[in-house]
Amino acid sequence: MAFENSKDIFRGSMSLISYETGGNIEKNRLLNENIPKNQIICNLIRLARHGTPLLKIGEGNPRIMGIAGVHGNELPPQIASLWLIDELIDCDINGTLYVIPFAIPYATMENSRRFKGIDMNRIASKGGYVSNNIVKAIKMLNIDAVADFHSTKPKSNPGRESVFCSKNPSYQSFEIARYITNATSSELIGYDHAGTLYTGALEDECNLAGIPAVTCEVVSENGEIDEGSPQRSYLQMISYLEYFKLI
Repeated sequence: MAFENSKDIFRGSMSLISYETGGNIEKNRLLNENIPKNQIICNLIRLARHGTPLLKIGEGNPRIMGIAGVHGNELPPQIASLWLIDELIDCDINGTLYVIPFAIPYATMENSRRFKGIDMNRIASKGGYVSNNIVKAIKMLNIDAVADFHSTKPKSNPGRESVFCSKNPSYQSFEIARYITNATSSELIGYDHAGTLYTGALEDECNLAGIPAVTCEVVSENGEIDEGSPQRSYLQMISYLEYFKLI
């Protein structure tokens, strides 16, 4: 599809990968006040009213994905993902980037960590849930690597800017995390084997399936936007792309 853009012509595609999650992103005032409003992003926000949107930019290999909003009340990475889209929509990139800027638009609209009372980052291994639908889409699209972007409130777990990874069965998870943490001065939190801390995290399910994945955290109160937190999340995203030489 081709979408008119105030900057240029964007040649990419938008689709839905879950139809039960739709919500009006613009009702989240804090989020709405901090995002660019070019035509592409306006189209993306409209699409999110019907479910989980997936944006594709570029062509060819590598094929990587960035995800935000698995927890709807973690606003900085959702803002940063839209900044990233705004930056890249009129650029040539060296491969294919898939972006899910709000995994659960309804939870984002409600500024809620949970969707239907469930933490979706604890249940990605079970069919019928949006996080599992995302894992299925990752496999279907032959994605080479995944980064799931979050924010963590102070004095929580982890409560500090960090990148989670594991060495087995996908050692590249550790290599990606090491690159991002070296580039951003985030802390590396690594495990010998995926799923060590808890089961059902989107990152772990990807690693267990042989698709290298990391979880990137910045610090911000839940449902709020701490000063500088979207910028820190954006830097993590840029570092992720730089690891794969997309930009």
